[in-house]
Amino acid sequence: MPEPVASTTLVTDPRDPRLVDYTDLTDVALRRVREPAEGLYMAESSTVIRRALAAGHRPRSFLMAEKWLDSMADVVAEARQADPDVPVFVADEPVLEQITGFHLHRGALAAMHRPELPDVADLLRAARDGAGARRVVVLEDVVDHTNIGAAMRACAAMGVDAVLLTPRSADPLYRRAVRVSMGTVFQVPWTRIHDWPRAAPGTDRAGGVDLLRDLGFQVAALALEDDSVSLGDVAADPPERLALVFGTEGDGLKPKTIATCDVTVKIPMAGGVDSLNVASAVAVAAWAVRVPGS
Repeated sequence: MPEPVASTTLVTDPRDPRLVDYTDLTDVALRRVREPAEGLYMAESSTVIRRALAAGHRPRSFLMAEKWLDSMADVVAEARQADPDVPVFVADEPVLEQITGFHLHRGALAAMHRPELPDVADLLRAARDGAGARRVVVLEDVVDHTNIGAAMRACAAMGVDAVLLTPRSADPLYRRAVRVSMGTVFQVPWTRIHDWPRAAPGTDRAGGVDLLRDLGFQVAALALEDDSVSLGDVAADPPERLALVFGTEGDGLKPKTIATCDVTVKIPMAGGVDSLNVASAVAVAAWAVRVPGS
């Protein structure tokens, strides 16, 4: 049994300036700008916080009701091995709700230091213990945090080596995305891919699709086109390294992205259904082309 949490700080004023990381969490527009800019993200629930710590992420502070102190004692102890001064703020539940703007019923919150995103090539080369990634998912302009979280969870379940997000895609470390993913955003390596799908004219660096080709990937666009091949055909003889590209929730992939990719792939469907939710499509396609043993 871990020792009880020591050195907690009781908070009674919901506008206590020490709690600025936690205030107004329901203001989505503010959080989208503020969290990345201030180098933080929010981990909600003991499960998510544990997975964040296991991935090497560091907490700035904890916030919880007193009744959760015992169950979070080992988590706090682990965090304080790296930083003995990590504060633990404790408040009554009505005060917690005033601080965050919602009922905190998942145990605890932790304001976490946001890690720097790795370079795309470095990330893909480091996958599989240095052997290099073989299955990659690219999410183009997927703006819904729930879909991002669900897609990340699918990628973790299906053995995807890395996820690449275009600049307009939603933040996987936004509170809702982390929660929907059940913390798997900390399991699947991910980063942003810029110059997508190609670099601007006159740029001396490889754009997104060209970079993936240079790293040995065949790049497959998931889209309903006249020349789309069946996912089953790709799964029957998959390339050694394959990047699957999925588009935004409404319009799907941009025409220029489809034209830039090596092949266009569709998921055969019945019942008059022509498309799936993007997270469902990620799960189906990633499972179909999974690397044996993953």
